[in-house]
Parts: sequence; structure tokens; C-alpha cells
Amino acid sequence: MTQRRNLITDVAGLRIGNAQDSALGSGVTVALFDEPAVTSVFVMGGAPATRETDLLDPDKMVPAIHGVVLSGGSAFGLDAAGGVQAYLRERGIGFAVREALVPLVSQASIFDLINGGNKDWGRYSPYRELGYEAAHRASLDFELGTSGGGYGATTADFKGGLGSASAVTSAGHTIGALVVVNSIASAVIGDGPHFWAGALEEGEEFGGYGHPERIEAEKRKLVWKGGPQPATTIALIATDAVLTKAQAKRLAVASHAGLARALRFSHALFDGDTIFAAATGRRPLQDEAAEFTELTALAADCLTRAIARGVYEATALPYPGAQPAWRDRFVKKT
Repeated sequence: MTQRRNLITDVAGLRIGNAQDSALGSGVTVALFDEPAVTSVFVMGGAPATRETDLLDPDKMVPAIHGVVLSGGSAFGLDAAGGVQAYLRERGIGFAVREALVPLVSQASIFDLINGGNKDWGRYSPYRELGYEAAHRASLDFELGTSGGGYGATTADFKGGLGSASAVTSAGHTIGALVVVNSIASAVIGDGPHFWAGALEEGEEFGGYGHPERIEAEKRKLVWKGGPQPATTIALIATDAVLTKAQAKRLAVASHAGLARALRFSHALFDGDTIFAAATGRRPLQDEAAEFTELTALAADCLTRAIARGVYEATALPYPGAQPAWRDRFVKKT
């Protein structure tokens, strides 16, 4: 049996690629499916930046898509999907309409336009080329933290980043989460080092501190990015189960519980919190109701853990006055 990576790529049938620009202070993460994957989405944030999400509704014609993009750049970053389309089209991958071939790529972006990087890119944004590069790099192994779509991400107190985690259900289905943590609020309790996700930590995947015995009122005090600054946590949930489009939608809906557990707080007015859910269709459900219910529960758990990992693995951006990383103040517990 293949050893688990504790990454979304433990789910058979997909690969992940990252590309970033250190001067820009932003980047792109791409999920490519080996075969078109049944995918849906659920948006709970008040300020989303998305592309090709309507076609993911269960009542829409397209049965499956070829990739999902999680990027920086806010609305400008939505150009990244065009680069991924170019990559797929060159390889003859797409939805066939007579002689036309249209790669179907959905996307969500975070707001990272004021993180210290140089956003004076001229007439056209660089995200299309970053999308192409990320697609070209897609593989089973990829870096977390300050990488890809998480390169320019921040939270209320510590550097955000790209996180991932996986789990296996009692029936043998694999479920995984990929997330760009750019929260308006915080992933840590008080000043840290404990993460809100600590109760679900496996091993020492985000420092080994676990959960404190008690969380005093002062540590529950709300903190968030000052002023009307958009902030977004965007994610992809994937499973090797065979799901309908309606079930994928329900999986995306249920997975938002993972945001609520890992962040204090989420789904705010200036958030664009968006979760895609994809099924690569390798393992049918036998006891459909029971097995699907377990998938929804573990998907939320994986997302909770992935959010903490994204912050834990991050390093500060290379700019004067950049937001500190969790690792700048704390070390892995031994």
C-alpha cells in the first residue's frame, strides 16, 4: 500500500502544481484531474472572486471539469484559469463541442494586493503565465506554506499560506483538503502557539501543541484585519468516491464547518470563503447514506487540519515590515 503523504494527492486521480513570483508577492495553485471530475462549489463569504462556478451547480449541463485553480490576485488573479486552459488545450484536453475543445477550469482567488509585493505589473496581470507554469508543475508532491496560491496570503496575526491534509474513511475512501489560508481573522488561540484546530491535530502536523485544557475569555477575544480589507479562505475538497453532482454540492456545503472550527472567525462580510468539492470516481459508495455522511464529516476535519498546516508551514514574505510567520515566534514541540 502506498504511504500516505497527508496531502490532497493521497486521493487517486489528481495532481497539484504551484507557481509564485517573489517580487509580485503572489502565486497560483492548480489542481488537475487525470480524468474529468464531478465537481461542485459552495460560497459562504460576502466578497468572493470566482470564475466558472455557475456551471458547477447540479442543475447545469456540464457533468465534470478538468481542473480547479486557487490563486492570489483578487479579481486580477482570475486570469490564471486562462493559463491553465492553454496548458490543457495544448494537450488535447477539454470538453468537446463538435470540432471545438474547451478545457473547463473553475477558480477562486484571494485578496493579497496590499501585502508588500510589487503589483505594478503594467497593462496585463502576470496570473495567466503563473497559471500555465503551475499546471506544468503539477505532480503528486508539492510544497505547503508560502507557496503557490498561498504565497501572498496573510491572516489577522500570522502569515497565511497553502495547507493540505488527508484521511481515510472506515469504508476505505480517501478524502483530502487543499486550502489557501488568507483569513480576515485568526487561526491561533490568543497569541498562540495553540491553533483552534488543535483538538484534531494528527501527530505533530502543525507543531504538536494540541489543544489547551482551557481557553480563557481573553484568548477568545476577536481580532481581524483592520478596515474594509477583503480576506478570503478558499479550498478544494477531493475524494476518490463516486459521487453525483448533487452529492459534491452537499460535500462542499458540509466542508465549511472546517473553516468555522479552524478560524475565529469565518464567513464574514469581507470574506470570500469558497469551497470546491470534487470526486475522482475511483471507489463506489456501498452503504450510500452512511458512507457519504462519514465523507462529509472527515472532509470538514481535513479542512480544519489543513488550515492550521497552512499557517504552521508558512514563512514570512521577504519585504521590510512583512507579517511575521508562526515559526518566527514558536517552534515545533518536542
